Amino acid sequence: MKLLVAAFVASSVLAVPIASFAQQTNERLTRAQVRAQIVQLERVGYTPGSFDPQYPASIQAAQERVAAQNGTPQAETSGVGSSAGSSSKSGRPDTALSTR
Repeated sequence: MKLLVAAFVASSVLAVPIASFAQQTNERLTRAQVRAQIVQLERVGYTPGSFDPQYPASIQAAQERVAAQNGTPQAETSGVGSSAGSSSKSGRPDTALSTR
C-alpha cells in the first residue's frame, strides 16, 4: 500500500510541471508593448493603480473598448459559465406524449 501511495505522489509531482508548461505561450511582450497597452487602457478611461471596487468588470470593459477601437474582437476571459453559443442535449425524446 505504501508503494502505491509513493507511486501516486511521484507521478503527481512529475505531472505538475508538464501541465504548467503546456499553458505557457512563446509570445513574450516587451516593456514598450506593455506600456503601450497601459496607455491605450488609460485613453479609454481606465485608471490602473487606483482603488476600484468593480475591478474585474471595469478592466474587462476597458479592454473591450480598446478592442473595439483596434477592430479586434475581445475573447471571453471571465472564466465563469459556458460560452454563449453552446448547447447540449441528452436523452431521447418522450414519445409517450407525442402518440396521444
